[in-house]
Formats: sequence, structure tokens, C-alpha cells
Amino acid sequence: MMRAIMMALAFAACAPTEAPKQESQGMLPAPTPEDIAVRITADQEGQTIEVGVNQRFAIELVGVPTAGYVWQPAQMPDFITRAGEVGGNTVPEQNQPGYAGGSHWEVLMFAATQPGTGELVLEQRRPWETGQPPADTFRVIIVAR
Repeated sequence: MMRAIMMALAFAACAPTEAPKQESQGMLPAPTPEDIAVRITADQEGQTIEVGVNQRFAIELVGVPTAGYVWQPAQMPDFITRAGEVGGNTVPEQNQPGYAGGSHWEVLMFAATQPGTGELVLEQRRPWETGQPPADTFRVIIVAR
């Protein structure tokens, strides 16, 4: 019985939690490249975002890749293509020797190849858990002009 409780606590500790707000004291900025024209944050969930054709844009989300939970596109309009990704620490303490785990920035970059409107859906999941529902979902409507 005690072993079952300990295992449940260990798994709960690895599960994704609500992402910290970037405004939080001590939060590092997302490591988004400077040439990105449009930066989409978690606060823009469900909104409509305009981007230019052939213009890279980024979605900046906090995840728990150290526990296997990563953000990946689940639905992309035909006029959008992947254009890279980058990750980084969310708090300065993660730069210290011996620091393990914690939330990390996951910045997924895309580009619109032609004009269009469509929903871009990202899911946070462990890639090997194919039969499980996503731990979280992020949706935006992209309008490319």
C-alpha cells in the first residue's frame, strides 16, 4: 500500500502543471530568436492572430520536457509549415550545477507559405503514450495575409 502511494506521488510530481506567467518575479524570457516577427504567448489561447506570408512566427509555451511532456502540432492548416524550435530555462536557478527538472520554455516556430485562415492546434503529451489524451492543448486561429 505504501509503495502504491509513493509511486502515485512520484508520477504526480512529473505531470505538467499550469504554466508560470512570464510576468512572475524572476521568470526568464522565452529564448525566441530576434528575427521572429510575431510572438504568440499562452495568454493568447483561442485568439485570432495575423501573420504575414513568408514571415516566421513563434508560439512560446512552458512545458515539462524533462518529464517527457512536449508541445507538438496536432493540427496545422495547409498554408503553415514548421520553421524550427528552441527551448530554454524558465528561471535563473536552472543554470546552476545540480539543478534538475522543472518547467522549460518550448518555442515552436512556423511560417505561412501563402494567404489563408485556419486553426493551429498544439498538444502537450508524451510521444510514447499514444493511447493517452494530451496533458494540455493550445489553439489559435492564424490569418496569413
